[in-house]
Amino acid sequence: MRGPQPPGPSADGNLPLELDAFVGRSAELAGLARSLAAGRLVTVTGAGGVGKSRLAARAAARATPRDGVWWVELAPLHEPELVEYAVMEALGAADHTTRLPREALVEHLADRQLLLVLDGFEHLVDACAALVAELLRRAPRLRVLAVGRRPLAVAGERLFPLTPLGRDEAVRLLVDRAARQGLQVRDCAEVRELCRRLDGIPLAVELAAGRLRALSPAQLLERLDDRFRLLTGGDRNALPRHRTLRTAIGWSHELCTPAERLLWARLSVFAQTFDLDAAEYVCSGDGLDADDVLDVLSELLAQSVVAREETPAGVRYRMLDTVRAYGADWLAAMGDAARLRRRHRDWYMGLATWCELDWFSPRQAEVAARVEAELPNLRTALEHCLADPDEAHLGQYLAGSLWFCWVGCGRLSEGRHWLERCVELESDYEQSRLKALWVLGYVAVLQGDTVAAPAALQECRAQAERVGNPTAVAYAEHRTGCLALVTDDMPRAETLLRSALARYREIGELNSNVLMGQVELAMTLAFLGDLPEAVRLCEDVRRVCEDHGERWARSYALYVLAYAAWRAGDPGRARELLADCLGHAHVFHDLLGSVLSIELLALVTAAQGDPAEAAVLQGAAGRLWPSVGLPLFGSAHFNAPHELCEATARQALGDERYEECVREGARLDREAAVDRALGRPDAEPPECENPPPRPLTRAGRQRAEVLRRGWGQRA
Repeated sequence: MRGPQPPGPSADGNLPLELDAFVGRSAELAGLARSLAAGRLVTVTGAGGVGKSRLAARAAARATPRDGVWWVELAPLHEPELVEYAVMEALGAADHTTRLPREALVEHLADRQLLLVLDGFEHLVDACAALVAELLRRAPRLRVLAVGRRPLAVAGERLFPLTPLGRDEAVRLLVDRAARQGLQVRDCAEVRELCRRLDGIPLAVELAAGRLRALSPAQLLERLDDRFRLLTGGDRNALPRHRTLRTAIGWSHELCTPAERLLWARLSVFAQTFDLDAAEYVCSGDGLDADDVLDVLSELLAQSVVAREETPAGVRYRMLDTVRAYGADWLAAMGDAARLRRRHRDWYMGLATWCELDWFSPRQAEVAARVEAELPNLRTALEHCLADPDEAHLGQYLAGSLWFCWVGCGRLSEGRHWLERCVELESDYEQSRLKALWVLGYVAVLQGDTVAAPAALQECRAQAERVGNPTAVAYAEHRTGCLALVTDDMPRAETLLRSALARYREIGELNSNVLMGQVELAMTLAFLGDLPEAVRLCEDVRRVCEDHGERWARSYALYVLAYAAWRAGDPGRARELLADCLGHAHVFHDLLGSVLSIELLALVTAAQGDPAEAAVLQGAAGRLWPSVGLPLFGSAHFNAPHELCEATARQALGDERYEECVREGARLDREAAVDRALGRPDAEPPECENPPPRPLTRAGRQRAEVLRRGWGQRA
């Protein structure tokens, strides 16, 4: 019963991995391939458990679009507004701007040739239909494979209804799944009759196979006969195959022990996947001890009610949507749904608290992987908090505590969605709202929103001073100083950042945010011309980061140190520091850190005598900036290396060749741009490399030297 499991995105896509052998469906695969070749939108429809996702994954694996196949799981979502964020997340299309997510998606897909697979859209059909229609209209080389229980009803849609397995294929599936458990099951009359009674529905067949450890095919058939006679006539409005599937799930449920039924119902509160620790906390108590959860979960695994998978965040478990929905019905019937949702919320609030603390530790990469895996559950917890006015403060606390997810892991746009919803709610818990306010201001600063950022930060500071919260005052002042930095008000930035750092020292605050404040002060001083003090501050940050295993703030310190190395006439050292900086920024999906590094690497590349490659990197950075915000913040200081690089490269190459190389760089996606900037072996050399660049004229050298010396004193 294990469905396809999505790995993290790569340059070629994120197509789900098949955990079990794919049985049969050769005719359907060929037919679906023909439909995909003939139309830009194909929707696989059919009852739950009929194998739509598995067929779609296998068919997509055979497709070879230039820019890969990208899988989006929509079943865990509840809010239509999150559909676009989920698609962006799956595509790895980080966008830090204030643009609507749909606009960012359109831009990301505009010149790409890829296959987008939307799985489990039926509960969000209106939002999905509107998005798909616009993407297909504005991205001419995009193809969409939708998977759900109903059509999208979008113009040009080709429907591919999927029917259950034929008798022979159903028998092969049951035999294969039994063999997975080490059981030898032969094709016999009882097995064939069992598959016939199950209507060849793959999920029902796999549930039956999960029972063969304890019962023979004849015993299963006898029990199934009893169950069908009792229940198939119950819902006369349901389609026969829907009744058969629900009956098969119910029959499997009845064969469970009381503890297994209880855990099945309680596990339904999880969105998508979960780990053992979460299951033990959320699902234990009132008839199920925490120490027994693993044993009971193991039985559900053996019966194919739950599937196990390996992920970058460790071992995780999942239930198919149809099985989860059945468990949710039982949980509601027991009157225990509200309590379990609260326990789910409490666990993920605790997880967010732990992750925030551990972000400043050697486990930072582990935290990033954990948050990525848990994002569906964190969204569910946020939705739960925001749906109840009495829990608004919990939503504010949760959204604020996840600042490292929104900022450090490249999810600014979604973070702003939650933060804005949170701060609009009334709450008697001022501390939670203050945290959400300064995090909202921080996100808005990084998005270049010079209206929303100061509004949130001013409100935060005023209220923090009124209630006597020195921590919130420090954070509001810090982020206001950061706003001054990116808007070229260097004297004000220095004053505010020094004051904020003094406040942090006074209250004993030390974490990634504090270190970023020190890096931002170093940037300010570098732009004011005080390079020795900037280097001292960043070397101090670097030491503290290495002591604590911190990598995210360290990468920004390396950026400033690389600038200082270049100014000191050591481009080799600058390149070494920037490679380290870019590597870590990319791992954390920090688009701002990545594009700043590529911009400076372009300048270093030009200084090392390769203006063609420098122009390619400028083109790559130019493609990334629209997903970050206003290029180089619209700042004269941040723009200075770009100007110097462009002047140097244009002088060496001439305008025509320079523009040609920039266009080549603009064709690189984010992954390819990072590979190119890091000089990885598989990165293609620039097509515009030949003929060799022209040497700089005396006037050109003088202009470059003026720009180089002037960078740091620019107003």
